Order: sequence, then C-alpha cells, then structure tokens
Amino acid sequence: MDTRTDDRTQRPVALVTGAARRIGAAIARRLHADGFDLALHHRGGQADADALLAELNGTRAGSVIALQAELAHFDRLPELVARTVGRFGRLDALVNNASAFHPTPIGSATPAHWDELFASNARAPFFLAQAAAPHLKAARGGIVNLADIYAQAPLAGHTVYCMAKAALLMMTKSLALDLAPEVRVNAIAPGAILWPAEGKSEQAQAALLARVPLQRTGAPEDIAAAVAWLLGDGSGYVTGQTLRVDGGRGLG
Repeated sequence: MDTRTDDRTQRPVALVTGAARRIGAAIARRLHADGFDLALHHRGGQADADALLAELNGTRAGSVIALQAELAHFDRLPELVARTVGRFGRLDALVNNASAFHPTPIGSATPAHWDELFASNARAPFFLAQAAAPHLKAARGGIVNLADIYAQAPLAGHTVYCMAKAALLMMTKSLALDLAPEVRVNAIAPGAILWPAEGKSEQAQAALLARVPLQRTGAPEDIAAAVAWLLGDGSGYVTGQTLRVDGGRGLG
C-alpha cells in the first residue's frame, strides 16, 4: 500500500478558486500552513499558478494540485470538484474567491457584461457548491464565499457587479439553511485590501481611506486569516453570516 497517499487523505482538503495570485494566493498559503491539502483553481496566470504550486509542494510534497478552468463554462464546475476528490479522496472546504470586477455605467451595460460579472460572482459559486455539497456533507465541512462591502452599500457605476455580489450574499444564507447541519456556509465582505489591478489615483485612495476608521488598507493575509477562522473549529457555531473585514468602514 502507498502509505503516503493514505496519509494524505487524512488531511483536510480545500478547493480555492482564483488562487494563483493576490487574495486567492494568500488564502492558499494560509490554509496550506494550517494543514490543508489544496486544489488551486486558476483561469489564466499560468506562471503565477506554477510558482505557487512549486512553493507549496516544496513545503509538503504532493499536497497541492493546480486546476485551470474558465468558470463561465458550466461543465468545468463539477469537473473541478471531481478532479479534487479524485486526487485527494475527500473535500472539506470550498472557497469561492474568483471574481470579475469592472464598471457598468448605466447606458453602456450589455448582456455580455451581465453574463461575465454574474458568471464568476454568483453562478459559478452556486454550481460549485452544488457539486461539492455531497462531499462537504460527508466531511462535515464548510464553504466560504468572498463577497464585497459593495454588495450591501453599492459602488457608483458598478450596478451589475454589486447585484452579482448581493446575489452571492443571499446564496450564502440560503445554502447555510439548505446544507445544515452538516455544512456551514459563510461569506467575507472585504473592504480596501488591494487596489484594483488597473490602478487608483493617489487622490482617490486618500479619499477612500479617509472613510476607514483604521486609516489604512488591509492586507490579503487579513482575508486569509478570516477564511481560516471560518473554516476552523473556533467558528463551529457560525453559519449563514457575512464577516466584514473592512477596517471599520461599515460603521460610517
């Protein structure tokens, strides 16, 4: 018998979407450090995915696989779950982190914009959760959805994105009810953690931080720590909740 393979199945396993870089990579590193084996989904960013895979497997050999998929393609969603379970023999956690983000000013929004923003922010998380549910129930595991503070207080010019994230929050509540008592489902609503990839002017950054009581941006590791807590024993009586990690911005 390959005892190494047998040992691997005794560790908890997480599937993390959008895990190649930024917040997703921080989540992957934290969960791996906490003892999880991982399936790291990525859409593009092959070089980033390869580097993270090598880094984590260098720490614990054979503990991480990388899975490339376009989440807008429905048939790839159950495949991601099946490949994870096929490799590790179990699934304890699903972290729906992947997200498209761009403005949709009224008058210029198109059905293609709608489809893109809902695909990653609402549709894929739901169908991934549906495919993962039997395995998560068997493991008495959990789901963490990465939402946004703008799901509750909208961002001007981003109506479709805000709607998609609001759908994700309702999905969190609904799945927490439907998958109980075996599976806990929660969400995290980050505030200013990383500036958008396309950049933000210094003036805009200063104006935003002026509304944050802690007067600074957060770090990806803050989100990763929140994910780890929601998946851990310390939050064992928490489900259907949205944890704001926003430096107090929601107080205003």
